[in-house]
Amino acid sequence: MTKTSRPSLSRPAPPSSGVLFDELLVVMVQQGDRRALDRLHMRWDTRLIRAAYRYTGDADLARDLAQDCWIGIWKGIAGLRNPARFRSYAFAILHRRGASHVRSSIRDRDHVEELSQETAQTASQDGRIAIQQAFAALPPDQRLAAHLHFVEGLTLAEIAEVQSIPTGTAKSRLFHARRKLKAALNPDCFEGELP
Repeated sequence: MTKTSRPSLSRPAPPSSGVLFDELLVVMVQQGDRRALDRLHMRWDTRLIRAAYRYTGDADLARDLAQDCWIGIWKGIAGLRNPARFRSYAFAILHRRGASHVRSSIRDRDHVEELSQETAQTASQDGRIAIQQAFAALPPDQRLAAHLHFVEGLTLAEIAEVQSIPTGTAKSRLFHARRKLKAALNPDCFEGELP
């Protein structure tokens, strides 16, 4: 009998070429290369806007939040000690600035109610809208955790770092978000299970 070796679970996967390229761009930005900052912006702006949209539920607010995030990235990138951590760094800035946006938007209840009414009226037209509506119904912290995991592919440890929480809390947020999303998208399967 031959014994097959199993890969070590503690060994991280090698970084992808995109991650390595981002790391190189960060180093170049830290050395003062303006074109590298433009290239980093081109690579990441859409992702940050998409994450901001999940966080705010409003396209205009998402663009504003992403722009505000870029200001924070630009101001702090020189102090980023590990350029390989750019992804977590960028989403952490988005989370902090997004929390401020969410707090201010909560004060404006009329706007939030108007968005949910518009979304509810068109939900039956398209499956994507149903998913957007399900995401919008999540609490902001769960919504961001779900977006970072399902859309951006961040690990639990990276989500915990972005949201400045323990890994167990990130796992819990992701678990509850997943459960609520499943229930919202297929309510017959969860009838009576959720409050």
